[in-house]
Amino acid sequence: MRLSRYFLPVLKETPSEAQIVSHRLMLRAGLIRQEAAGIYAWLPLGFRVLQKIEQIVREEMNRAGAIEILMPTLQPSDLWKETGRYDAYGPEMLRIKDRHDRELLYGPTNEDMVTEIFRAYVKSYKQLPLNLYHTQWKFRDEVRPRFGVMRGREFLMKDAYSFDLDKEGARRSYNKMYVAYLRAFTRMGIKTIPMRAETGPIGGDLSHEFIVLADTGESEVFCHKDLLDMPVPGEDVDFDADLEPIVRQRTELYAATSDVHEAARFEREVPPDKRVNARGIEVGQIFYFGTKYSVPMKATVTGPDGKDVPIEGGSYGIGVSRLVGAIIEASHDDAGIVWPEPVAPFDVAVLNLKAGDTATDKACEEIYAKLTAAGRDVLYDDTSDRPGAKFATMDLIGIPHQIVVGPRGLEKGTVEIKVRKSGAKEELSLAETINRFAK
Repeated sequence: MRLSRYFLPVLKETPSEAQIVSHRLMLRAGLIRQEAAGIYAWLPLGFRVLQKIEQIVREEMNRAGAIEILMPTLQPSDLWKETGRYDAYGPEMLRIKDRHDRELLYGPTNEDMVTEIFRAYVKSYKQLPLNLYHTQWKFRDEVRPRFGVMRGREFLMKDAYSFDLDKEGARRSYNKMYVAYLRAFTRMGIKTIPMRAETGPIGGDLSHEFIVLADTGESEVFCHKDLLDMPVPGEDVDFDADLEPIVRQRTELYAATSDVHEAARFEREVPPDKRVNARGIEVGQIFYFGTKYSVPMKATVTGPDGKDVPIEGGSYGIGVSRLVGAIIEASHDDAGIVWPEPVAPFDVAVLNLKAGDTATDKACEEIYAKLTAAGRDVLYDDTSDRPGAKFATMDLIGIPHQIVVGPRGLEKGTVEIKVRKSGAKEELSLAETINRFAK
């Protein structure tokens, strides 16, 4: 993508309404624009990051055996009244009436609707287990939306729903999602800690939050140090195998946020040299809720003995749009965003320090053409801006690698390579540069 033809509205000044790092940088780097309180338009750079995160989540859901669907954002209130959640959910739910005076709601979650879909088609235990998921914009009318996409009213979420014959099967489904979440977050270049959590309005008695450690995190985190160093299952993980040992290994070590922290237990169970006290941001949560929805909605299947039994359910959410802010909170410096490579909007930035110069233009065009042909996402700054402004912009938007091309370097037969995360620089020939990044 040539910057001269791209839409990248970066800001020099920090907007006064931005209170936390991610909100400030997302506005300044031209990722989002606020359209109303807690509601944002995603601009091209931010939308690219959103898409990359969504694709990683999709791949890991598919790998774990979940099946993608898409449910509507507007839901009939009758489904929520069946489960008793219509009145219980609270003012965060946006309730609507259409022209025929029928009650609708802008879905904050989809347990009720997906259960209705399930009961319409699944009748036998032979059709289980089943896990349906989608990625969808949702709405929760926060009383005080703040912190940009971290606590907005409209947000993009991946939510999955498992259906099993019994508790044992439901626990296997829960463990699959637990491991899939570990893999998804690791692939995004971030480290998360799973922690036992309250179930809230979703229901049930088993839940884990996945917390990204960040100095500016919203919650205080207490955990065993070994949780930070445990290897995450690789691509060869067998989701049809018993994953309970992987989950148990982590759940046996203490981890909690300040909301549920038991100071005495933490000090009792964790040796002083193994205690981690940090801050973190929740980016996902998984729930086992048993028959909370299947009993009131009569979602049953015929079991092996010929009798109808209510299914055992679970739900699994990842805040896709929230992750953009959380990653920035965990990975930035004074100059701007430092994207982990898997979710960066572009892989490489090419900076032409003297646009219009024949030799510089030719070298940049060759790099841009060959890397693009090799399948790399390249942002080519072909504008006539001064070099200092180009450097500042590329550091602000956080592209992992910068290729700096100028007349002085070309006289020596080299271009400069800069790694955004470390700031390390080296000089390579044009051919070496193309060869390195084309791979």
